[in-house]
Amino acid sequence: MTNLTLGPILHSFFEDHLKIQRSLRQTSIKSYRDVIRLYLSFVVKETHHSITRLSLSELTFDSVLRFLKFLEESRGNHGRTRNQRLAVLHTFFKYMALRAPEMLMEAERVGAIPTKRVAPSETAFLERDEIESLFSSLPTKGRFALRDHTLLLFLYNTGARVQEVADLQISNLELDNQFRVHLHGKGDKWRVCPLWAKTVSLLKQLLHEEKKSAGTPNCPVFTSRNGQTLTRFGIYKIVRHHTQHIVKKRHDTTPLKISPHIFRHTTAVHLLEAGVEINVIRAWLGHISLETTNRYAEITIRMKEEALKICDPSSIVSEEAPRKPIWRDDSALLKWLESL
Repeated sequence: MTNLTLGPILHSFFEDHLKIQRSLRQTSIKSYRDVIRLYLSFVVKETHHSITRLSLSELTFDSVLRFLKFLEESRGNHGRTRNQRLAVLHTFFKYMALRAPEMLMEAERVGAIPTKRVAPSETAFLERDEIESLFSSLPTKGRFALRDHTLLLFLYNTGARVQEVADLQISNLELDNQFRVHLHGKGDKWRVCPLWAKTVSLLKQLLHEEKKSAGTPNCPVFTSRNGQTLTRFGIYKIVRHHTQHIVKKRHDTTPLKISPHIFRHTTAVHLLEAGVEINVIRAWLGHISLETTNRYAEITIRMKEEALKICDPSSIVSEEAPRKPIWRDDSALLKWLESL
């Protein structure tokens, strides 16, 4: 039996295990924080104790089961969200057992809670004519017209994750000789993506207008109205604002919620429609699995640049391009697209 209490274990879990031992990025650590805070708040409400008086013995297998039920029934969480939060608790209980052996039995029982089978949702993306409609309808005047146009084209050009865009700094851009961007992705991995000439032109205009230069390499590329780094939520709001007309024109029974991630799906879909080899796209989006890496040579920037030419904005719409290509019915490809 140890004398450890919840406080020291929580502190070492975040400050040592996640940050140092696993080298997780701050965004991932915040995700762990949010889940554990939600779980502990649930236990506090059940036990009528303050969080400072919670003991390890109150963090039980049964409390986790009730918490998962609470997530789905009271908070309306989707099964996928429930599974993500369960994965965090698996990790947390396993760590507690390492620090406090008396928690081993509870940790093993929590670790045995299975993930719930979830029906795959339909992969949402924008059609080529919708992309054309979006960029032709963007305002050309106004304080944020240039920023928003640049942001949306950058999302479509690169297929970047929203956090990668929020983290983007001037030093990550190559806008003179080689039109490229260095993206800081998941797992602290970097990748290089080529940029269209139009994207480069807009980026240069934006940096000039906002008086940013290479002399301030750590300055964020996309900023808010008060000059601070544009957050994930801020990017989401910009995307929703400029795509409302696309949503209204659709006649789907389930309304489409257009998010920055849908641009990522759209980039992948349009590259596939253009005949780009799937492993080039995996490299493009920073989504190469270990199995793929072992089987194929590293994709070079030259191959990415060749792929980029196929999807140049000047040829976004093609009358010969099929609207429903065969690969969209391939379950393996659809499953991969959904995982992006």
